[in-house]
Amino acid sequence: MSAAALDKADILGGLDDLPSLPAVVMELLGSMEEEEADIATLARKLAKDPALTAKTLRLVNSPAFGLQVKATTIQQAMTFLGIQATRQLIMAAALTGCFPAGRCPGFNDQAFWRHSIATAACARALARRVRFNPDVAFTAGLLHDIGRLVLVTRFPERYQAVLSLRDKHDGELIDAERSLFGFDHVDAGVALAEHWRFADTMRQAIAFHHAPELPAAGFLASIVHVASAVVHALDLAGNPDELAPRLSAVAWAALGLPETAWHGVFHETELQYEEMAAVMMA
Repeated sequence: MSAAALDKADILGGLDDLPSLPAVVMELLGSMEEEEADIATLARKLAKDPALTAKTLRLVNSPAFGLQVKATTIQQAMTFLGIQATRQLIMAAALTGCFPAGRCPGFNDQAFWRHSIATAACARALARRVRFNPDVAFTAGLLHDIGRLVLVTRFPERYQAVLSLRDKHDGELIDAERSLFGFDHVDAGVALAEHWRFADTMRQAIAFHHAPELPAAGFLASIVHVASAVVHALDLAGNPDELAPRLSAVAWAALGLPETAWHGVFHETELQYEEMAAVMMA
């Protein structure tokens, strides 16, 4: 199959074959920017999925969130952490378990999620320091590369060729994707974001996390871009051979953090990543 045999329509044509998210999670993805939520209604819907409820509560009670009292119900979690933070964790718990692993030889599913979880932790740490919503930043960090899972799940053989091409030329993965697909994981991520009806803010962050300097990118794309670069630098995914994408000077400057703040960001990212990964990848 030649590279010209695929176009973006092929992504869209196969999205219905991808894993489906629980209905409550689909609802949360679309209403992420809404502050108001009915705690009782949300808890009642989530109760229909005991496994997701249990995983969410393990995440809520992990040391990363520093609760003084253990939450034993979703209602308590919302009371202690806040509605929006709990909603993000429900989504995180669902997303880290919904894609099949081992479909594409050469693609390290564990390393993918390690990078995504670490980027989420770093984006949250950065957002708190620049007065941006840390819960939204966390979810954007977790989802920024979701398009890679779309390509791996839909086209495992072709993606194996992408990985071989990247290794052969010691280049960036996104360049190899464009070479063999004619599009990349950003395009696939945006298509999935539209299919799953993500909020506009989240779609924008996914679309521009490799190009945060573009006028349409928005501030969240800068946070995610820098968070991903920090995680690559700290090698939290355990992929030392992977070439780190270039860092946008515009995004770095947009955050405006003093040098003294970065030590705290690095420490917090490493600590929270370990705590969250222990739950989300169990």
